[in-house]
Amino acid sequence: MFVMVVLGVVVFVALYFVDAGYGKMVSEKWGPAINNKIGWALMECPVFLVMFYFWYHSSVKYELPYFIFFLLFELHYFHRSFICPFLMRGNSKMPITIMALSVAFNLVNGYIQGRWLFELAPTVAEYRSLYTIDWFKSWQFIAGIVIFFTGMLINWHSDYIIRHLREPGDTKHYLPKGGFYNFVTSANYFGEIVEWAGWALLTWSWAGFVFVWFTMANLVPRANSIYHKYEEEFAPEFQQRRPKLKRVFPFIY
Repeated sequence: MFVMVVLGVVVFVALYFVDAGYGKMVSEKWGPAINNKIGWALMECPVFLVMFYFWYHSSVKYELPYFIFFLLFELHYFHRSFICPFLMRGNSKMPITIMALSVAFNLVNGYIQGRWLFELAPTVAEYRSLYTIDWFKSWQFIAGIVIFFTGMLINWHSDYIIRHLREPGDTKHYLPKGGFYNFVTSANYFGEIVEWAGWALLTWSWAGFVFVWFTMANLVPRANSIYHKYEEEFAPEFQQRRPKLKRVFPFIY
């Protein structure tokens, strides 16, 4: 986990100088590319499968707190792997290099989250009464579950807005508005950060906090790049909305 923290710092700094070449920042300099829908599905599903493996082989898999954690995690990645990619419109491309890097991260992250929950946490529980049925009464779980679903809904709604910016046949580009896009240019990223902050809180684990840190290290610099891209592409409208339009954290940054 320490390596992931340090790597997160490196990624955070690097992405302020180099744009990851996918989505709005897609670039041929990243090499050969594949269909964006297929790329998203292939890069997200490994973490879904890794978590399933740890859960399936666990001796505590049907103990309610662990089962709830498993369902929450898999809910996000089922949507991200098998639903969201195929709701995307258009025929954009994703560089294979970007997909491979994402697969590597998802495999490592799935291992960290799964091993904590289903191998390390049960041992800790013998000494701290961690993740018993009483965990559902803890302030960490109650606050975390509220934050988790709040972030998920923000993320899903923001993705919906992005998908419906254009009517069928329209090829123009538009500055997103509505929902949290009234406050930030990367509302979908804001929702995902909030969601995993909730996960870190409801599991109250180093694994969870490392995950939300790496999520921020990846998404905050990218949100900055998107902010400046919109600033250039939609200059007149952007200047009108600029006073209250931030990058990823409403009213802050």
